[in-house]
Amino acid sequence: MWSQDEARLGLIPILRRVWAPKGKRPVAIGKRRYQWVYLYGFVHPETGNTEWLILPTVSLQAFEIALQHFAKAVGAGAQKRIILVVDGAGWHKGKLKIPEGIHLLPLPAYSPELQPAERLWPLVREALANKDIDTLDELEELLVQRCCFLIDKTNVIKSNTLFHWWPSSKPN
Repeated sequence: MWSQDEARLGLIPILRRVWAPKGKRPVAIGKRRYQWVYLYGFVHPETGNTEWLILPTVSLQAFEIALQHFAKAVGAGAQKRIILVVDGAGWHKGKLKIPEGIHLLPLPAYSPELQPAERLWPLVREALANKDIDTLDELEELLVQRCCFLIDKTNVIKSNTLFHWWPSSKPN
């Protein structure tokens, strides 16, 4: 059982508190630019494994592309079935071409607290905090670096996404 969500990340700065010498004010550099990329995150809370995909938009077609990449990455098919928990976004419904072996399980409306993949975004955004990012290419490079870093941090991912009520594949 996996969980999936998308996050919009852009060139608007993410500001965090920083230390500064007593009597000095820290300088926050930031130019507001309204350009975005979308990070699709897939997480297996029980193991902390993740799959990431950066796309320029969220839509039915983009979600189908993300599902195809995910299915290929985890080996979903006739012999391996994956239940994928998704939220109620409009592009998660409708006439989707869902790859073989993937079964979508929608969450109730307005319940982001039930979505384990929602807990990925603070971990991703931390790498972007207090940075002056000029282009989408630079943003994508930072996101790639952060996602590669998080892929190896399965214990951190697991501790943030494995809710006490999440189903276990281990027999009792």
